Amino acid sequence: MFNELNNYIEKLDTAPLSETRKAVLKPLIAYLKNKTSEKQPIMLNFICSHNSRRSHLAQVWAQTMAAYFNINNIKCFSGGTEATALFPIVATTLENVGFKIHKETEGSNPVYKINYSETVPPILCFSKKYDDAANPKSGFAAVMTCSQADISCPIVNGAEKRIAITYEDPKVSDGTPQQQKIYLERCTQIAAEMKYVFEHIEF
Repeated sequence: MFNELNNYIEKLDTAPLSETRKAVLKPLIAYLKNKTSEKQPIMLNFICSHNSRRSHLAQVWAQTMAAYFNINNIKCFSGGTEATALFPIVATTLENVGFKIHKETEGSNPVYKINYSETVPPILCFSKKYDDAANPKSGFAAVMTCSQADISCPIVNGAEKRIAITYEDPKVSDGTPQQQKIYLERCTQIAAEMKYVFEHIEF
């Protein structure tokens, strides 16, 4: 893992997490523990309405934390109820905390290669519907990262588990002087919570 990113993760403090948030994260921890104890492959599909901000942050951080804690049987995905585009500030924010990012394609919905290490393939991020061909069709947990998606998707076909872990949308800060600060706050919150999740999995 890149040194700057590793240092960022090491400094993330999970102690201040409220009991309310711990309760929200508990079903995901239980799901991962069960899969790990049964030595089954794990697939997580993080779903938000537009697959442009929160779901990508959660996908990237879950995959990264799995690597940080040496959990190798997990693949993380993301999708939306509709496809838009990865919001560029999300990529910039991840780059600022230590990821290396390459914009693979241009256009209205570009593909980003997001690396947390030189030795593993990058995470491919682009906006897509949750049932896109790039995402699993069965045997996965659908992790709903926004309340709108949770309401809009009463059934996620193929999901063996549905878990709601919702976050406030940093989009509210777009075009304001607080934009960079708010995106970093959301990135850090999701990173800390995914660290808390993966550090509580027993091997």
